Amino acid sequence: MEVNCEGCAGCCLDWQGLLEDEAGARDAVDDHRRHEVFEDETPADSSREPLDDDPTFVPLTRDEVRAFLEAGMGAALTPRFWHARGEREESRSSDSSSGEAPRPGVEIDGHTVAAVAGRPVFFIGLRKPPKPVAPFDRDEPAWLPTCVFLDPTTLQCRIHEDDLFPDECGAYPEHTLALAQETECERVESAFGGDRLLDADHDDPDGLLLGSQAIGAKLFCHPRPAALEGVVERATAGDLTRRDRAETIAVAAASSPGTLAISDFHYEQAKERMLEEATTDSWVGPAIRDWDERCRAAGEAVPSPTVADAVERERGAPETPGWDVE
Repeated sequence: MEVNCEGCAGCCLDWQGLLEDEAGARDAVDDHRRHEVFEDETPADSSREPLDDDPTFVPLTRDEVRAFLEAGMGAALTPRFWHARGEREESRSSDSSSGEAPRPGVEIDGHTVAAVAGRPVFFIGLRKPPKPVAPFDRDEPAWLPTCVFLDPTTLQCRIHEDDLFPDECGAYPEHTLALAQETECERVESAFGGDRLLDADHDDPDGLLLGSQAIGAKLFCHPRPAALEGVVERATAGDLTRRDRAETIAVAAASSPGTLAISDFHYEQAKERMLEEATTDSWVGPAIRDWDERCRAAGEAVPSPTVADAVERERGAPETPGWDVE
């Protein structure tokens, strides 16, 4: 496996806004990180769609969620929910006389949310605030949803050499190739030219966590659907509050791999940590708020990516080595 990542970061940001045909670009998004991993199907035959529109959502494991909380970086995390299977397919009839099996889901905020055993399911991944970035050798930067840990100046991950670096990020694009899906590298090549996926040979990767083995380890099941009233609607609109995120992150941290069990102790501990971060934030939370405010205030203006020095680095974000370092 060999990839050319310099100047790209296509798997760390949503670059669809750079394309003239955004609708066509979204239709083309079909890699495994957009798919869910439920107990009754594999990503290849899945028809569930996420409520959000992030094409490169990276799911974290329970242990990774706990690690981010321990590091005081719960502000970097966010949930992903799905529509129940076929919920968004116009061709599927809701008439029970159709003879089709009922869709597994729970009604919340007017959405039929995918569920397992009556429990709404979700991933926990990394947030993407708007940042001024110039990927793919572009001369001018643009505001794009960009991973909280990506340095806009070097287009490198700030935690790549850190223990917090997610396993899923380290396994990309290997996992995608193992699932016979198109990689983000190949999409970037098709849209912007150049060579990104230099060698597609790969070993059979560990850690995919497909099907029932994902439950409690990567696919989390909320035991109280009523607690998600309002949360699902705000997740769909991209307006989640800290308390919203704390509810789902606490369930993820309290989950038990391979089961539906939730530890009350770990739930309360994680939720308390998440809410306490409002007064003890690392650089992550303030940087996300700053990016959001700058993007709203900028209008059509786009600053240099080097403004990240003030937004992130001066708040304590780790520096990246740059591409000239051997």
